Amino acid sequence: MHGPALSGWLMVALCLATGGYCLLRMRACAGEERRAAGGEAVMGFGMASMALPAAVLTPPGWSWTVYTAVFGLATLHGLLAVRHGGHHLHHLVGSLAMVYMAVAMAAAPAGAHMGHTTATAVGTPVLTGGLLLYYMGYVLHAGTRLVPVARAATAGPPEPAWATRPELTLVCRLSMALAMLAMLVTM
Repeated sequence: MHGPALSGWLMVALCLATGGYCLLRMRACAGEERRAAGGEAVMGFGMASMALPAAVLTPPGWSWTVYTAVFGLATLHGLLAVRHGGHHLHHLVGSLAMVYMAVAMAAAPAGAHMGHTTATAVGTPVLTGGLLLYYMGYVLHAGTRLVPVARAATAGPPEPAWATRPELTLVCRLSMALAMLAMLVTM
């Protein structure tokens, strides 16, 4: 990832926290929600490792191949899961975006992803732009869903455990989408 080390570390912290929350959510859920949380945890931890500042850890050339393989498998899983619901389509786009970034970084000339401000852009501008538009739309849509809605005071079902609260799940997905936006902008 290009850019200053501080923004890289903030991205690592955000993605690690998101991945950790997804693991907690995975423990508290079952079925389809558990699988979704597991996929989001893999995505969060993968994004954290890709965002490590190059000043700390210069990834070996083969690491991009490993990222491509891991997120390629996640893409295949997403293709199979897309039959079960619309949210899986977002997971599929995220996995494809990670594969795209890993392939672009693997094909980049030596030093292009070392975090220097003079680094050349990598990737296909049209595809990067399309992914940026998708994630901007997703962030705006998810952000509007977080706006509190006035509720009538009724005696309803008890609040879910904090690890399975729907607004925290949405915040998790929103933070990963923001991190994806930042990673795509710095390509």
